[in-house]
This record gives sequence, C-alpha cells and structure tokens, in this order.
Amino acid sequence: MHLTETAYAKINLALHVRRRREDGYHELETLFAFVDCGDVLTARRAEKDRLTTVGPFATALANPFDNIVTQALSALPRPDGLDVTLEKNLPVAAGLGGGSADAGAVFRMVRGAYGLPDDWRERAARLGADVPACVDSDMHIGLGTGAQRVEVENDMAGMAVLLVNPRVAVPTGPVFKAWDGADRGSLPDGPASAIARDGRNDLRQPAVKICPEIDTVLTSLSSTDPWMHEMSGSGATCFALYESAEIRDRAAQKLAAEHSDWWQMKGFLR
Repeated sequence: MHLTETAYAKINLALHVRRRREDGYHELETLFAFVDCGDVLTARRAEKDRLTTVGPFATALANPFDNIVTQALSALPRPDGLDVTLEKNLPVAAGLGGGSADAGAVFRMVRGAYGLPDDWRERAARLGADVPACVDSDMHIGLGTGAQRVEVENDMAGMAVLLVNPRVAVPTGPVFKAWDGADRGSLPDGPASAIARDGRNDLRQPAVKICPEIDTVLTSLSSTDPWMHEMSGSGATCFALYESAEIRDRAAQKLAAEHSDWWQMKGFLR
C-alpha cells in the first residue's frame, strides 16, 4: 500500500473577527479557499506509526513527536501503523494552515485506506480550529472558531494564485492578542468572488505591527496588476489572485527579481 496526499495550502480570502470568546478563542467569519499545491505526504503500511520530515522547511519542525501529523495519526483508529514522510514545502507560522493542512491530509489518507470514524470532525477540531476545513480542502465559509461549515458558491475555482512570504515566522497567538477588539461587521453576502472583493482581514493591521515586512509584501503585490491581494490568516504570507496564469507568472518573476530572499509558490484555486 502506497498513499500520497497533498496538504493544500489554506488561504483566507476574507477573515472577520467579531469578538473574543470566554474560552480564549475568537468568534470568526472567514472564507476558506485552498490552493492546489502545498506540502506532500506519502505513507506506507508499517507495524507502528513513524514520521520522517524532509523538504525546504523540515528543520522548522524540531520535535517529530509534537508534530500535528503524529497527533493526527494518534487520533484515528486503524488496524495498521503508517510510516509517513512529510515533504515540508510551506513555511511554518505563515498563515497558510500548514500544520492543519498536514493533519487534514492524514485524515484523507486514513479515509481512503480504512475509512474514518463518524466523529471525525470532532477529532479533527480537537487538533486545531482549522483542521476540519483542511480535511475538506474546498472553498467554504467557516464560522465560530472556523470549524462550523457553511456552503458558498465557488465562482473562483481555477483562478491563478501567487503566495509570497518574507521568510518571517508570525505566531498566531500574538496577532490575535494584538487585535483591537472592534467588531467591524459580518461577511458580505453573495458568491465567493463578492465576499473576497468586499471582505477584509481584521488581523492584517495587528500582524503588520508585529511584522512590518507584511506591508512591504502587500505593496509589492499591489504593483503586479492583481485581481485582489491580501494577507492570509494571521500572516505573514500574503497572496494575490490573477485573471490569468500569464499575469501571475510575470508578477512572480518581478517579485523574484526585486526580492530574491522572499519565498513564493504559484498555483490555482481549487
């Protein structure tokens, strides 16, 4: 048995923070979207679970026993172990849901090979608020902590995407802590394109205070003729959407020439 899954990069086309909750989480309204590229997980049947991490960002995952992939494996009953290799292509603490996407890929692997328990969404949510969304890896609205799913008309599938990160890790906790607490209103109505165009990311300003490089990335993306551009999640990765792959590729070349130290990845919305 040989299993392969892509851990699709998650981006928030809009992220509205409504209030702080008593449980320490925040009440969110977000439009989840997924790019057709990301980390890659491969697995084969083994006597016990095992994780090997490779790829350009493997060294950022210092403790394999604390890795969310290992936690996801432990959360799911199976008759066999899985020997998993994680090719870590996405930066860590980057607003792309990388760890959650990795866990989501494990759930899909196990679903394909063995099936999932009926309470898999609850098991996924215990690993992280974004994990259930990353198991689905399709465009939808997330409510509450992000785990409550609402369908949306996806009129953006196939749009060209450019992801850019200044290679600065921005942990989620401090960004949420720096949010000013102002409720600026709910997500707009309509299909995904209307929500993305008319929505906002309420975490952008607190993230920029922590990581000013985000503002530089957004300014650079704004000069590449994007359909829209924004920071994803709590940063520091920003994204731009383009009306064609050709425009996106020119943008990628321009930014690579101007900022050769920045990480970037090209793909298409799922």
